[in-house]
Amino acid sequence: MSERETWTTEEFGASHEGAVGVLLADGTVPGPVLVEMNSSGSGRSVSEWSAYDGRLGHGPRAAVLRAVCSCGWTGTEHRLDWDEIGDQDLFDADLAAPDACSQEWDEHTDEVAMSAIPLPETFTDLLGQVEKEIEKLAKTSPLAALRAARRLEVTAVETSYWPARDAQQDTTTEQAAAALGLNEDAARKLLARFGRWSPYL
Repeated sequence: MSERETWTTEEFGASHEGAVGVLLADGTVPGPVLVEMNSSGSGRSVSEWSAYDGRLGHGPRAAVLRAVCSCGWTGTEHRLDWDEIGDQDLFDADLAAPDACSQEWDEHTDEVAMSAIPLPETFTDLLGQVEKEIEKLAKTSPLAALRAARRLEVTAVETSYWPARDAQQDTTTEQAAAALGLNEDAARKLLARFGRWSPYL
């Protein structure tokens, strides 16, 4: 597994893990770069966009940066102007592309949330109010706020058992994944956790 900065949301987790992706001039995605840590040749595998500057000991030169997501979605291609970048490190070149990639991935996860099964407005309003009350409680009593959050966990476990069982019986994993905004593996594990059966059955 190579190292790079990634983005996730609390709700969708690894099902929609975003990052700044790299394309080379021929349109291919480069493999990870081995960054040597000492003279023995040992190092770490890196696929962070800023490593692809074409310098000796670094990765090949990036031609394009784009947002990528673990679900397979990709964002707009932002072509790099190497005449303007010159000899600067990519990370220090004050590029607009990485921030644009992050913004596009945010918009992608907003679309995922919109495509998931909708929740009643009364429920989302109630959740928002509960969040505000816990935040308010945390200012005067952090332990009371923790107990309140724990009560929410207990409520989630208690109320999700039969819905998970019914969903497992009435829908396919593919349908559940689409409704929850998750990949199929994450949806299967979520149903198993709430329905209290082994995800490996």
